Amino acid sequence: MTIILNILWLTLGAGLLISILYLIFGILLCFTIIGIPFGIQCFKLAELSLCPFGREITQASTFSSPPSLLLNILWILIIGVEIATIHLAISIVLCLSIIGIPFAIQHLKLLWLGFIPFGQQTQDMN
Repeated sequence: MTIILNILWLTLGAGLLISILYLIFGILLCFTIIGIPFGIQCFKLAELSLCPFGREITQASTFSSPPSLLLNILWILIIGVEIATIHLAISIVLCLSIIGIPFAIQHLKLLWLGFIPFGQQTQDMN
């Protein structure tokens, strides 16, 4: 079932568009040495946004460490609010139809990870 949902996600849930945007942001952020950690997070988000069904987000053991906290604060100030706003807007639009509700839930999952990505990890639910 997750394979079918992931295929539908790419077209109906704007998954392919979001993934391409994350890739573009990741490439742009990797042009500077300071932006490389943020670019790597964008690449991870791009990979997750291609197939979010069947995965869950958990906190890593480094979630509350000082480096993760500092990087999350910088992320929120640089790009986190914009990413969260985009995912929230898409999820609201998708909630207007019953068919879009599962896709809206995935956007809310990506919203949380897009807002605070450092110290979080994804794992398969299988």
